[in-house]
Formats: sequence, C-alpha cells, structure tokens
Amino acid sequence: MKIGVIMALSALIAGCSLDHRFVYFPTKWEPDDWGKASGLPLEDIRFHAADGVRLHGWLVEAPESPAVLLVCHGNAGNLIHRLEWIAELNQRGVSVFMFDYRGYGQSEGRPSEAGLYQDALAAYDVLTHQRRVSPQRIVLMGTSLGAAVATELATKRTAAGLILETPFPSIAAMAKAHYGGLPLHVFLRSRYDLVRRLPTIRVPILVLHGDRDTIVPIALGRQVYETAPEPKAFYLIRGADHNDTYVVGGEPYFQRLLAFVQQVAGAR
Repeated sequence: MKIGVIMALSALIAGCSLDHRFVYFPTKWEPDDWGKASGLPLEDIRFHAADGVRLHGWLVEAPESPAVLLVCHGNAGNLIHRLEWIAELNQRGVSVFMFDYRGYGQSEGRPSEAGLYQDALAAYDVLTHQRRVSPQRIVLMGTSLGAAVATELATKRTAAGLILETPFPSIAAMAKAHYGGLPLHVFLRSRYDLVRRLPTIRVPILVLHGDRDTIVPIALGRQVYETAPEPKAFYLIRGADHNDTYVVGGEPYFQRLLAFVQQVAGAR
C-alpha cells in the first residue's frame, strides 16, 4: 500500500516538473527590451486573470481597422519576440491585442493549462469590457500551443472568426510525433486537446501551416483542419518552418490574413 502511494506521488511530482521542461519555455522581460519596443504605437495593458494573477499585454491600434486580432502566442519567448509580426500587421491596417501568459514576459505567476485558458479569457474581457470592442469585431488567433488556447476561448466567448497557425491536435499527438509513437504524454499534466473542442466552434476558421514545419509536422496541421467544422479554409505556406511563416510567406501570407479578417468582420 505504501509503495503504491509513493509511486503515485512520484508520478504526480514528475508530471508537474516535466510540463515546465517540455511544454513551457517562457522568457522574462529584460530592461533593454523597452528599447526594442519603441517605434510602434504600443499601449501597455495591465490586467488580472480571474484567480488574481497580474498579466501584461500590448494593444496596437490601427486607424479604420475592421477588427481587433486577439492573439494567443506560442509556448516560447514573450511579446518582444513577436514585435516584427505585429508591426507588419499594423502597417497593413489591422489592430492587434497580444498578451503574455502567466510566467511570460512581464506577466506574473507560473504557466499551466488551466492558467493559460484563464489568461485568454481575461484578455478577451479587457477588449469587450474595458475597451468596449464589439465581439463581432474580435478575431481570435492562436499560434502553435496558442491555437489550443484560442480554440478554448472560442468555446467560451463570441468572436467573428478563428485563425489557427501551425496548430497541433493535442499534446498526445505531439509527443507521439516526436518520440516514435511512444505515449510519453502520460507523464505530462497538460493536454491541450484542441481537436476535442474544435468541432463545437461555430465561426469561420482559417488554418495556416508551413510544409517544412520541423516542430509541428504539417500532417498534424492537416488533422486539425480536417477536424474543424465548416466554414473553414487551409492556407499552405510553401517552404516555411515553424517560426518563419510570415517571413517565408511574405506579402501573400499577410494578404491571406487580411482577407480572412475582412471576410468575417469587415462587413459588420
């Protein structure tokens, strides 16, 4: 009996620590990051998740933008690493609100699956409650792990559309893809089971994926697309890996994003 309890506790402890070694790769804010952030009309947004964790985000508004893109980024880095992408969208007339999850950048706390879902809900509420943005003008977007966060948010809140870039079906699918089919996900607490939630979404969906993605194989992105309900679209970025989609994709990539935003929110 005692051996069984010890083994159960060991598994619990291992699962908790492994999540922070294999799922989350946050970078904290550095003092010299302020210099990198100059040159854009960034508005610092400080807000709290439902459990009291203090969070940080940037709202970059573009005049006459048809929508606000609420972005859930991937599992590494922080906002500073998405500056160039935000600037490209801003130059093309799209407003962006991107926030750092708990434990990332200037946000406090420690990341967890439940925590990231809370953070996204809080970011959405900033737009709708504090900034009075109509839900019909909010387009949700998630990249990589953030695709699961954005999808979860879409099951809880109203939006005009959902963009999933380099998404994966679940942590289980990722573990099997990278470890020869071994079910190593059983040692993790995080599930991020995107494909279980996706069929319940009732807004237009756009999936983008690079055909040379070495982190999330394109087959996983196509599985996400196949699971998604209509109306939906798949945009293949030829030659793109996981973190260079907009660089390799260039102007056609941004025009595809803009076309989707205009389609779902522009006529409202």
